[in-house]
Amino acid sequence: MGKKVSSSDPDRLARSPGRSYQELLNEETNPVPDCLRENTNPYLGSGNLSVDRYLSREFHEKEVEHIWRRTWQAVCRETEVAGPGDTHVYDIVRFSIIVCRTQEGSLRAYRNACLHRGRQLVDQNGNYEKFSCPYHAFTWSLEGAFKGAPCKWDFPHIDPDRFGLPQVQVDTWGGWVFINMDREAPPLRDYLGVLPEHFKRWKPENAYKMIHVEKVIPCNWKVGWEAFIESYHAVATHPQILHYTADADSQYDVWPPHISRTITALGVPSFHLDAITDQQVADAMLGVSAMVARPDGTEVPSGMSAREFIGVKNSAEFSKNHDRELASFATNAERMDSILYSIFPNFAPWAGFHPNITYRFRPNGDDHTTALMEIMVLCQLPTGAEHPGDCPARRMGEDELFSEAPELGPGLGTIFDQDLFNMPMIQKGMHNVESRELVLANYHEVRIRHFHQTIDKYINGEL
Repeated sequence: MGKKVSSSDPDRLARSPGRSYQELLNEETNPVPDCLRENTNPYLGSGNLSVDRYLSREFHEKEVEHIWRRTWQAVCRETEVAGPGDTHVYDIVRFSIIVCRTQEGSLRAYRNACLHRGRQLVDQNGNYEKFSCPYHAFTWSLEGAFKGAPCKWDFPHIDPDRFGLPQVQVDTWGGWVFINMDREAPPLRDYLGVLPEHFKRWKPENAYKMIHVEKVIPCNWKVGWEAFIESYHAVATHPQILHYTADADSQYDVWPPHISRTITALGVPSFHLDAITDQQVADAMLGVSAMVARPDGTEVPSGMSAREFIGVKNSAEFSKNHDRELASFATNAERMDSILYSIFPNFAPWAGFHPNITYRFRPNGDDHTTALMEIMVLCQLPTGAEHPGDCPARRMGEDELFSEAPELGPGLGTIFDQDLFNMPMIQKGMHNVESRELVLANYHEVRIRHFHQTIDKYINGEL
């Protein structure tokens, strides 16, 4: 991955000459939270990246052994397994995990296999009184205790007290349930590093899942994942968002080993464009997705920036989802910006006081050449508000475009279509890279470097 040097290294490249995100925060009228003032200025070297990390079956097997079996992974919302017997099945490569709520109300996670002949115990999400194998009816309680089997007399060698379902680690953060198949792994709170403290202000545990679509994409899972941890591609791939997206001036942060962040200011034009008016910025952004207020025909008042104008609109639109009127304490940054964190290896929640996208990528089964891409949108609720229920995931058709998904709408869906168009071409193109190496930017793609360096640390036994 190349040498590691300090931020003062003479080979370090300068950032964009445009206005930095921290300079933009200086214009806020409400106090800026400390977490947004953190600016880690990461530099992780200039080394190239082998295409074999994406194309090689051997490398996939290393990920199976050292990444998927040993890391904390988000499974579902707590509210999706809220009542006794509520069960969620999480599949990752060739493994399957049952997450359930027991009769006494605790969360348990088990390996999804009958201890008799190995048949998967639970095939789909639902509510279960017990787990009974469809093959021979070996049965376990929600607490994992063995309850019996037909012709029990034929198994005198089974000790019922030692025949319980093997558990894996399970814990929660921010309303999400996480599992880790490594029973010796450090606790989730240690794994998450700065994340819980950063998100405390935004209360993700109060949210409900209003959108959830998933789609099989024809590329290695890392190809898909990496499209969402840098903003560098916006100028070529998403030209329609440049009117309101400060892509080149994004701030990238890294908190090793598991957390990183991109903050991209919205409501301001890209550094790549010239002579964009505040009205053009507002017209391009308002109503583009569920994260932005709808246009109402009001023009940007003289003397007010588009960012301030959109902040007012978002405050009026989304204050009902929070405990306080947003205008009284929330920054414009928190009302509109793309504040995108990632939790290694594959989970990326947005932050702020608007409905927030969350991404998850994983291999499509045990196939290293295709992936499952998931897009979720969470909407916050005031503390104590009635929960409307989480929408289930909808698997999109092979030829269905994101822009055709009614959940996403054409504005947001078109952006994902543009990303999707690149992904199979990247997978195909990497076979033709003569050097067998990919070149990365020092700053805009620093999160990709951090991601791969963390992969290497797991594979090499350093984590």
